[in-house]
Amino acid sequence: MPIGLTGSGTRTETDSIGEIEVPADHYWGAQTQRSLIHFDIGDDRMPKEVYHAYGYIKKAAAIVNGAAGRLPRWKADLIARVADEVIRGDLDAEFPLYVWQTGSGTQSNMNVNEVISNRAIQLVGGELGSKHPVHPNDHVNMGQSSNDTFVTAMHIAAVQMIETRLLAASGRLRDAAETKSREWENVVKIGRTHLEDATPLTVGQEWSGYAAQLADAIDHLSGTLPGLYRLAIGGTAVGTGLNAPPGFGDEVAARIADLTGRPFVSAANKFAAQASCDALVRASAAVRALAVPLFKFANDMRWLGSGPRTGLHELILPANEPGSSIMPGKVNPTQAEAMLMVAVQVMGNDTAVSLAGAEGNFELNAFRPIIIDNVLHSVRILSDMIDHFRTYLVEGVRLDTAKLKDNIDRSIMMVTALSPVVGYDKAARIAHRALDEDLTLRDAALRSGVSEHLYDQIVIAERLTRPGVAGQDSGHEPPKKG
Repeated sequence: MPIGLTGSGTRTETDSIGEIEVPADHYWGAQTQRSLIHFDIGDDRMPKEVYHAYGYIKKAAAIVNGAAGRLPRWKADLIARVADEVIRGDLDAEFPLYVWQTGSGTQSNMNVNEVISNRAIQLVGGELGSKHPVHPNDHVNMGQSSNDTFVTAMHIAAVQMIETRLLAASGRLRDAAETKSREWENVVKIGRTHLEDATPLTVGQEWSGYAAQLADAIDHLSGTLPGLYRLAIGGTAVGTGLNAPPGFGDEVAARIADLTGRPFVSAANKFAAQASCDALVRASAAVRALAVPLFKFANDMRWLGSGPRTGLHELILPANEPGSSIMPGKVNPTQAEAMLMVAVQVMGNDTAVSLAGAEGNFELNAFRPIIIDNVLHSVRILSDMIDHFRTYLVEGVRLDTAKLKDNIDRSIMMVTALSPVVGYDKAARIAHRALDEDLTLRDAALRSGVSEHLYDQIVIAERLTRPGVAGQDSGHEPPKKG
């Protein structure tokens, strides 16, 4: 139950359309109630992070308006006090609206205005719904419009989620991959290209690739933040700043920066800030770009862990839970599968964001709710998944060293090292002979006329993983043709 509200039944609230009954045990007002009736679509609610971000906007605006004398100081302080409750999540139950609403987010903005107004009225002993002494439009929304505040809230929410959750989780996974890379730096394995055997590398080298992919994606995602730091606040309805005092956007943005500890500024061009959602489209694309290497990482791990008897089984995956209701002892790569599904969802979300971002008609993009819902959904599920993937799979994975050694002993593609010495054609004949006669590469080479001394000096798996360091010069002249 909301703070300090008791009882049941309804009370009468009003808006420009007229009267409507609202639940007596909630702070929201007429416009929120109308939205609940007209947009009762599915079960997709506006993310709470948007409302927490709105708390910063309403607090900052109240402080600025109070300092300028446009609001009595006590009234500004009262609004700021309630805004703190919004920021902390104390009033989360008061924000029930669906994602599927007006494309500008007007109803969510008014939901916040009504809740702050009624809660403030309650704190001074007034009558809920009276709009006195704190009016939702005249006071809580002073100098603002849904058209500049909702996209401002979108940016604040996205920045906070990306920085505190997604970038942090991704950094932890990158570090875990780097740790495994160092641990397995000298463990040799056979590489694969086109799903077929290739030349050797070390497990550490393979894992350094995962770590580097993650590092690049993290850098790319971080690079989208400056665009999100630019806020539309101050543009009001269409970007001109009508009904906002001069400098209001700059002052409110500076106050939001102080409150959040992040370098938010008022966007230099409010027309672009309100007619488009380009910064969020770019951020969403960067989240999708992070999902791509995560997909590869997870997919490689489930294939490399396949088996245990008839698959690749180079990796021994942690046994987190039974894998089958009918096959006893079966263990499945569930964390990898979950990561793949989350990555697919993130890619789908980004498609929705891209299409919605393109729908910025004239002075307003009216697809904002679907954009922020999909961006925050992607950030939320990917952040959680990354931490689970790291904790329950990456950190506990082990190597099947016997399998790795057997693969090296039976590898054919190390014949590549012989090619500069015996020639490509003869090397190819050696490889085919090994396959056709089920021989080791060494035996096939020796039966094809390569000396034992030459083979053992050239075909050294460890050396082939670092040719630039160890070199491949045998000291022998290539055999004369004929």
